[in-house]
Amino acid sequence: MSRPPAPSLGRSLTLHMLGDWGTANLHRVCGWLGQGLADRSGPHTRTPIWNGRGYVDNVCAVGRGEVDLAMVTPAAFVVPALDGRGAYEGEAFPHLRAIGAVPHRDRMVVGVRRSLGISTFEELRAARPALRLATSFNDGVNHVGTAAHELLDRSGVDVVGWGGVFVEDERPFESFDRVRNGEADAIVHEAIMLPHWQDIGADLTFLPVERTVLDGLNADFGWPDATLPAGFFPDSPELPTLDFSDFLIVVRTDLPDDVAYALAWLLGETRDLLERQYRHLPPERSPLTYPLDPPTMGRTPIPLHPGAAGYYEALS
Repeated sequence: MSRPPAPSLGRSLTLHMLGDWGTANLHRVCGWLGQGLADRSGPHTRTPIWNGRGYVDNVCAVGRGEVDLAMVTPAAFVVPALDGRGAYEGEAFPHLRAIGAVPHRDRMVVGVRRSLGISTFEELRAARPALRLATSFNDGVNHVGTAAHELLDRSGVDVVGWGGVFVEDERPFESFDRVRNGEADAIVHEAIMLPHWQDIGADLTFLPVERTVLDGLNADFGWPDATLPAGFFPDSPELPTLDFSDFLIVVRTDLPDDVAYALAWLLGETRDLLERQYRHLPPERSPLTYPLDPPTMGRTPIPLHPGAAGYYEALS
C-alpha cells in the first residue's frame, strides 16, 4: 500500500465538531482528529467539540450548518437523511458527505428473561406476556429507541397492548441496570461488546430476528442486518439481527477539499494514536474494532467528500 502525502494546510482554521454525551467513543475520535488537525494547521487553529447524542441530532446539526463535522452511529442510519426518509421526512440533506467510518462492530439484540420460557418471536407472539422492556427513548432522535420500536412493531410485538410498559433511558448502561435490578424483564439494545451483557446475559434468552423483518427494514430505511455467532452471550444461539456498526464521520460538500483530505489522512496515517487507547481489550470486546484498515474506513454508506476520496484513492 502506497503512502499518500501528508497534508499541509498552511493556514489557521476553526472546525466545529459534534460528538457524544462527553465521555464516550465519539468524543474520543473528535479529540484525536482535532489534535491532529491543529498540529498540521496554523497557530490559531481551533477545534471545539460540542456535546451531542450521536444520532439524528448530530446528522441534522451538520446538515443545517450548525457544526462542520459530526460523529454518528450506526453509520448506515445516516442514509435516509440524504433523501428525507424516516426520521428526516420533510428535511432532506443531499449535501451530506463522509470522511470515513471508524469500525465499531455492533448489533442490536433482543433478550427476554429465561424464566418466561420464550426462545423465538413466534413464541413471544403466542404468549403475549406483559413485558417491562428496557430500551432507549423513542423520541425521533435516539437511533436505539427508533430501531427498537421499528423492530418490535414489525415483529408483531405489542408491548403496551399486552399490558406491558417501555422502560426508557438515554444510554445503554441505564438499561442494563434496569435488567440487573429486576426493573425490566426484557431488553432491546446495542453495545454488544460491553461486559454488562455478559453480566446479565445468563438470565436472558436472545431471540433471532425474523428474516421478513430484517428484509423490510433494509428495504425501507437501508438498515443492514448481520449475524452474531452462537455463544457470543452465555448459551446464546446464532442470532440474525440488525447491524448497528461503525462511527460515521459526516461533513457537508462545502468543507474545503484540503481539510477533508487532512481529516481522512489523519484517520489512516495516525490510526495508531486511537488504536492504542483500546488495545487493552480484545478486538471483539472493544468499542473500537481494531486494527484499523484505511481502505475499509473509506467504504462508507453515503458518498465520500471529494477531498477525503483523494486520500483513499492515493492508497492504491
